[in-house]
Amino acid sequence: MIIWLNGAFGAGKTTAAKELIALLPGSRVFDTEEVGIMLRHVLSSEKVRDFQDWQPWRGLVVAAAAQILDYVGGTLVIPQSVLVQQYWQEIRAGFDSAGIPLLHVVLHAERDELLRRIESDPIMPNSAWRLGHLGDYDAARSWHRREAHVIDTTDLQPRQVAARIAADAARTPRA
Repeated sequence: MIIWLNGAFGAGKTTAAKELIALLPGSRVFDTEEVGIMLRHVLSSEKVRDFQDWQPWRGLVVAAAAQILDYVGGTLVIPQSVLVQQYWQEIRAGFDSAGIPLLHVVLHAERDELLRRIESDPIMPNSAWRLGHLGDYDAARSWHRREAHVIDTTDLQPRQVAARIAADAARTPRA
């Protein structure tokens, strides 16, 4: 099974993922950003705004996840913002085609809270890149509501968020 944690930068995806794997035996985090980093040296001549714009990123994420699950089983938790609906549809179709059960969760936080989290992030405070993608997140909210379970993290602690996701995962049909 894959639990994909989507949402704005600062919504708590990475923190929730760490809490979630503590609650789900046999789960592990798959950081798909590493796939983008791997492609950067190969596709550096192909200028894009985001590594997700490279079609190989989307296909490799699906292929790698399928290979990892075939190898170790269990649950992969993927904390990765996908704000372009076409990209999400490609990824979801890949998992469907591979027969991998998928729980798509969008972590949402109100704008003031997102700004506070981004500005005070200990690793990347005031990240212009993260702040610059808030409009993209706002634009994605309508299709996120249709295609995912949305959890408002504004007033929740990471462990509470993880517990809600774990409960949703327990209700998700497995292949």
